[in-house]
This record gives sequence, structure tokens and C-alpha cells, in this order.
Amino acid sequence: MSYLGIDLGTSEVKVVLTDDDSTVIASAGARLRVDNPHPLWSEQAPQAWWNATLDAIATLRTEAPQAFQALRGIGISGQMHGATLLDRNGNVLRPAILWNDMRAHAECVELEALVPDSSDITGNRAMPGFTAPKLLWLSKYEPAVYRAIDKVLLPKDYLGWKLTGEFVSDMSDAAGTLWLDVARRDWSERMLAATGLSRSHMPRLVEGSAAAGQLRDDLRREWGVSGPVVVAGGAGDNAASAVGIGVIQAGDAFLSLGSSGVLFAATARHAPNPQQGVHAFCHCLPGQWHQMSVILSAAASLHWLAGLTRREVAELVQGAQQLTPDEQARAPLFLPYLNGERTPHNNAAAKGVFFGMTPTHDAAHLAYGVMEGVAFAMADGYAALQAAGTMLESAAFVGGGSRSAFWGELCATALGIPLRRHAGAEVGAALGAARLGRLAVTGEPVQDVCAAPAVLETYAPDAGRQAQTQRRLGQYRRLYAALVGEFSVFAGNG
Repeated sequence: MSYLGIDLGTSEVKVVLTDDDSTVIASAGARLRVDNPHPLWSEQAPQAWWNATLDAIATLRTEAPQAFQALRGIGISGQMHGATLLDRNGNVLRPAILWNDMRAHAECVELEALVPDSSDITGNRAMPGFTAPKLLWLSKYEPAVYRAIDKVLLPKDYLGWKLTGEFVSDMSDAAGTLWLDVARRDWSERMLAATGLSRSHMPRLVEGSAAAGQLRDDLRREWGVSGPVVVAGGAGDNAASAVGIGVIQAGDAFLSLGSSGVLFAATARHAPNPQQGVHAFCHCLPGQWHQMSVILSAAASLHWLAGLTRREVAELVQGAQQLTPDEQARAPLFLPYLNGERTPHNNAAAKGVFFGMTPTHDAAHLAYGVMEGVAFAMADGYAALQAAGTMLESAAFVGGGSRSAFWGELCATALGIPLRRHAGAEVGAALGAARLGRLAVTGEPVQDVCAAPAVLETYAPDAGRQAQTQRRLGQYRRLYAALVGEFSVFAGNG
């Protein structure tokens, strides 16, 4: 038997085919485009998701035809929060409004006024990236579209509908809408009513490792699959990555340095800290929850600096590594708030800052400041998780930034915990989705299927760097506190 994992990202659809041991047999991808028709807007056409998925699967079938013929389970991972709107005939009403769309900032204030205890229900503060504020925005500015809505789906659930004909979501993805009672793992009528919706507009909820439906017969025949195929509930992208990397029970964690930065910690209970911008969501596994601290510009900050200095990222990293400890101690401090910030500040007006520059500083000093600043932002996120009762012994290290051992050591020292780089981390979410597909078919114990891949390297906190790190982390935090009032003024004038 084989299992298909589909990961619907913002820039690409990735697919992997795995065998009975969750070993990757083949993988493929198809690129996606993001449209930004107005400032703060970020949209994609749902049909483009489906076309890219079909293209990637076609490549996979060519690479591994016999294994694909033995397909028995499918799991889907996806970018969270996106509002995908269908009318009663299943027609898409408008382009999907994505997770990084910021147009609904005023509606967040309105939603929390409509339901003053919303953070108690959802475990999270209202932020414009979430789905519910987007619907309030649509009710005001696109009322004809709003009135025609029959179903609101998350991006991966649109793919699930195309595969099965069923409207289904899982707990981890639904927790990012602000319509879910996260502790109860069920839709909240009060939160739905605040946006003029009811349960009839929502997909049915299942656990991520449970069956959501069967692959449509016409697709099964077209793809040459020999038997019936179960499609699992699936997961939001971070929860799927957790399953792929073996973060499946309380105390397990991963730190991801992608374009954004995430510290994900599995918990055995719902443990919110909304005032510090911690996301408290359901995990995609039964009886499990998780917390996330999120920063909005991690590796993206380094790519920004590379563009500014007209250097390659690898050149900047190499230059930062070659600085002496004294040179590192005198490097500028960097606040990585190029796109505002979520955890712990929940401040969309926050701005990126270099502080302490002199004529002696060059690109290497700036690169060190950026990498250290991202590590400090992740340390702030861990402090917010600790305030909600989460203490970690170690974490897996994933994302594009995990290719730099130097950055891993900076993060490990700032957080005070070892970080582990695992094999296969680059296909984590798609692998996690395939594992969920397997669980939905076989019903095996989760721990038997979702083991952590082999550890390639471990980055331990550097005791020799600890005193300098704590001193500069204190300066970093005081710098934000000193500037926070100016950010709002700057935004108002800008």
C-alpha cells in the first residue's frame, strides 16, 4: 500500500508518496502565484490550487506508477486561515483571502467588541490573518458576495472537497478561524453568529487522523488506482509539520525558521495566553492541543538584507560566522518587525529597526544583527509560551533557516534549549499529511506511525556566549519598549 501527502502552501503545492513504513518513494511540486491587487491584500484563485495539485500528482504518477496504483490513503496539509467562499452550486465566489492578508484589522476590534469573551472561547486574540474578521470585512465591502455564501472553507478543505465531494475540516485548521471553541473542539455558535453565519455554512469537523471521505470514483479510475482510497481529515500546515517531525505529545516541540518563524509546542490540554499573542490551537491528533509563538519575518529578514546589500544569503551568513566574539558584541541590534509582529507584542504597527550602527560596521555585522535579532524574537516567543505553563527540554529545528548550523546555535543559546536537525525536514508537512492518511486507513497507534526521523545534528546552547547573549537580549527588549509608542506615530504619518 502507498499513501499520498498533499501540502498546499502559499507559493507551492508539494506532494509526496510514501510506503508502509512512511518512507518517501517520490515527491513533486507545482508553483503558485499570490495576487496583491491592493495594499494589504493577498489573494489566490482556488482553481489554481486544484490545477497545481493535479499537475503535481501527474508528475508523481509518472515517477512511481506502480506505487501510485497501490494508493490507499490521502492526507492534506494546508496554509491556514484563508477564506474560500462557495455558493449553493459549488461555484467559487471570489479569490480566496489568504492568511497574510491584513485588510480586516478594524474588523478585529469590532469582533472582540461583539463577543467580549472571544479569547476565552477561541484561545486567541482576533488578528486580521484569521478567517472570521475577513467575513466581517466582506459583509461591509462586498455585500453581494457575502449574501451568496453557502460554504466557507479553508484552503486545504477546498482540495478535500474536490477530492471527495464532502465538506469536511479538521480541528487544527478550524482552530485558526476564530469560529472554533478550541477547548471543546467544536464550532462556537456565538462566534459564528457574530459574523452572521451558522453551522450550515461550516464544514463537518473530524480529527486529522480520521477518515473524512473516499476519493471520488472518477478520479480513482482516471489515476489508475486499483482499490478504494480513504481521504483523512488532514491538518493545518504547522500541525502537519509536527506530525511529520514526530512532535505528537506534550513536551514535544519544533522551531521553524521559514519566511516567518514558529515555535510549536504540543500540549495535553488547551493552554492559551492570548494577551501575549500566543496561538492556542487543537492539534490534528485526538486529545492533543498545541501552542504556537509566531514571528512574521524570520528568514524573510535575511532575504531582505540580501536584496538591500546585493549579496547572496549564503555570503551574508558566512560573513556573520567569521566575526570575532568582540565584533559580534559590537554588532548593531536588529528588531525583525519588518511586517509588524504577532508574538508577544501583537502589534501590526511595529517596525524593523537597526540600532547602534557606526562607520565601522559592514554587511557581515548587519547580517549577524539580523540573525541574532530573529533568535531574540524566538526567545521572546518562548517566554510567552513559558508564561502559559510550557517548559521545553529541546526542540526540532526545521525550515530553510535550519540549514545554517550557526543560526541554530544562536537560537539554541537565546532560548536556552538544544535544537535538533532531523532528516527529511524539508518535506515535513507533506510527510505529516501522508502519515495522517495512513492513520485514517490503518488505525495504527499514533506513536508507531509518527516517529521522529533520524537526528542529523544537535545545536546546544553555547555556555561561552551566554552572558553576552543575555546582555544583548535585555538591550533588545528595552529597545522595543522605548520605541513602541513611536511605531504607532510613524504608522500614522506614513
